[in-house]
Amino acid sequence: MTRLTYLAFHAVFVVPPLVVLAVAAWRRRARLDRSAWRARGLGLVLLTLVALVYTTPWDNYLIERGVWWYGDGAVVATVWLAPVEEYLFMLLQPVLAVLWVSLLAPPNPGAVSVTRRQRLVGVVAGGVVLLVGVVLLRDAPTYYLGAILAWAGPVLALQWGFGWPVLWATRRALALGVGVPTLYLWVADRVAIELGVWVISETYTTGVALLGLPVEEAAFFVVTNLFVVQGLFLFLWVLERWGWTTPASTSAPARTADAAVSAATPGREPALRTDGSPPRSGRPWRGWSTRSGRRGREDRERQ
Repeated sequence: MTRLTYLAFHAVFVVPPLVVLAVAAWRRRARLDRSAWRARGLGLVLLTLVALVYTTPWDNYLIERGVWWYGDGAVVATVWLAPVEEYLFMLLQPVLAVLWVSLLAPPNPGAVSVTRRQRLVGVVAGGVVLLVGVVLLRDAPTYYLGAILAWAGPVLALQWGFGWPVLWATRRALALGVGVPTLYLWVADRVAIELGVWVISETYTTGVALLGLPVEEAAFFVVTNLFVVQGLFLFLWVLERWGWTTPASTSAPARTADAAVSAATPGREPALRTDGSPPRSGRPWRGWSTRSGRRGREDRERQ
């Protein structure tokens, strides 16, 4: 029996940060308008479904191949060859990444356009990742690393081909959005391996480790978080271009700035309400007067 089950791993390492991030996102919900939150929610649903569908056959194949296995008594049940906890992790990891990203400043690529040549460059770059993975699959010690790169290549080709200039324009937010969840999951994975929740085969790995974490596992979490964060950024960019969401530069904090100044300045009315319409105050909108005749003109001249 292992000292930590896969379900307990979720309870210790996955659920607590999810709760903390969800509460933090709720408290900071005013930073974004409703359309922005709806866009992130829709993006999360789509990314999670894609992650589940795309990862399931790959994951089960590698389990069958013996690239990794699970400790005795570590799992509750299996569906196909993977534990139910594995499918749960496929669903929860995107939630973790998206909640973290929602706490960061909204990505604002600006007026970025993507040419056909740039799309071709992105596709070729993803194709190179795929090719390297296929080559590494030929030898047993690099098999796991090759499987990761060959599996990641088509997704990266799709995302980079669709809009790598957008991702480059938001590279700082992208690096932070990918880096923090990746570092956290590296630590969690290292602990799980140490406690025998899952075991990585020595036959199919290089033996290279980062502070005890196999380099293959480190690469896995880098590419999976890249999938999620890049996918979300591109999805939000598309919705903005279609006019379904408000550009990040004119999001809720920016639109309410004038209202905040008005609240701190007695007698000043906001130029517009957050929805773009005149204020509902009982006093006339600045620059207008309900008075008529000479007295009204004098008022306007004083203003």
